[in-house]
Amino acid sequence: MPGEFDLIRRFFHYPTSHTDLGVGDDGALLRPRPGMQLVVSTDMLVAGHHFFPQADPFLLGWKAAAVNISDMAAMAAEPRWITLALALPQADDEWVGALARGFRDCCEAYCVDWIGGDTTRGPLNLCATVFGEVPADAAVRRDGARHGDDIWISGWPGMAALGLAHLRGELQLLDGWSESCLDRLHRPIPRVALGMALRGVASAMLDVSDGLLGDLAHILERSQVGAMIEETALPLDALLAACKRTEPAMAALLGGGDDYELLFTVPREKRGQVEALGRHLELPLHRIGRILDKSGLWLQRGDGVVEAIAASGFDHFA
Repeated sequence: MPGEFDLIRRFFHYPTSHTDLGVGDDGALLRPRPGMQLVVSTDMLVAGHHFFPQADPFLLGWKAAAVNISDMAAMAAEPRWITLALALPQADDEWVGALARGFRDCCEAYCVDWIGGDTTRGPLNLCATVFGEVPADAAVRRDGARHGDDIWISGWPGMAALGLAHLRGELQLLDGWSESCLDRLHRPIPRVALGMALRGVASAMLDVSDGLLGDLAHILERSQVGAMIEETALPLDALLAACKRTEPAMAALLGGGDDYELLFTVPREKRGQVEALGRHLELPLHRIGRILDKSGLWLQRGDGVVEAIAASGFDHFA
């Protein structure tokens, strides 16, 4: 069985492109670019809670990097450096090698230097910390939404949740859709280009990890506003095509999470900029509602009836 330092040497030591000193010392040496603020975020993935213990290690490595890189996109930052702390029940060469390849591939896809971390024996657990840069005062935070702003969501929210429900045997996806939904679950795509392009455009933003409504509630709380969601504007077509059932499709879209799509608010007068940005990036951007000057979360049904809705989402301690 390989030892800790042999594991590090064989699987976690990669060249860097914009780091003064990476793996191999007591710490990494970074040189932020002039005029930039550092953005730092940490996410943990725990076996049996965030992923199945038998998960494909390559895909798990990709996801461990991707969910952290997505946090940089959510603040309009450029991801630059990342570390990985890893607890392993045992040091299995093949498993660790596949995990490292998945993590490295995601980092390379987004030009992120893997600069270190830690390994130890313990229950299977991955904890990554990502560092990014954003021009001073250009970060998009959660507290900037204002009355009248449009609410937007990127991509295909809800597909990851349908993939998880399919894995759990809770529903059967139609032919051709299970692969797409499982790919969204296992290989999330951080919306880095979109996040950076929304500097100076979006008033508030985050990435959807715990469910659209639950995460929208974080923006509403920090901004001290409310929101109206329009049922007819919700991007349900792909979800309905995948499962042919309205109830699970709506539940996946509004409460599923694990999509890492960007949820953001934009002043109405900048609506055209967002539409042009979606065309430029070839990425669907859906305008699903608006910010209100009163507290609460509301849904306007297709028949015009308005009702209050709960901001439900994933809770790590529920």
